[in-house]
Amino acid sequence: MDIQIQVNNQPVNAYLALPPAGKGPGVLLLHAWWGLKPFFKQVCDQLAEQGFVVLAPDLYHGPIAATIDEAKALMEAADSQKMGETIMTAKDFLLAHPARTGEKLGVLGFSMGAGWSLMVATRAPEQFGAVVAFYGAGEADFCKLQAKYMGHFSDADEWEPLKWVNWMADAMKTAGVDTTIFIYPGVAHWFVESDRPEYDPAAAKLAWERTFAFLKENL
Repeated sequence: MDIQIQVNNQPVNAYLALPPAGKGPGVLLLHAWWGLKPFFKQVCDQLAEQGFVVLAPDLYHGPIAATIDEAKALMEAADSQKMGETIMTAKDFLLAHPARTGEKLGVLGFSMGAGWSLMVATRAPEQFGAVVAFYGAGEADFCKLQAKYMGHFSDADEWEPLKWVNWMADAMKTAGVDTTIFIYPGVAHWFVESDRPEYDPAAAKLAWERTFAFLKENL
């Protein structure tokens, strides 16, 4: 369902999905540079069907890109401070939601959102039990990360070189983070997004099976 949350006394659009049982562990979903397009709302619904309470804040406050050039322009024009505030407020909203159960949250990020997922999980490390990233590496103070980490990447991704993914994974492991990286051979960036030409059904199916099991085990 489409809702609004208050960020610094300003309304921000978000999407909330509740599980059939009415309650479940909380998962924060952070969209890619396209904006909060219908695909990401569908993912929220799919996660809810697996038993989770899912919240996806609109980090762009409305706009949705249809092309790579539009998405790049949106990301470059975005106010990173406001995006961070929106994510932290969404996290607090989800923590306080009466349908949420369990001690800790999960966070799932796509590309741009994957980097933000590391931000929120290191700013509030005691509140997160699981981080899932799709084709988006990032830098953070990994020593602060208490959550287990699962990443889904490609060995042929022109946007996210494998050497950078390997560097991040090594840094996480050195910091003591429980880290699992899956490499999907030959797929492109955005390979799980069913509305993109890069979509790979077989790789996406496997990635979602792994993600659902990981979240259920750690939340």
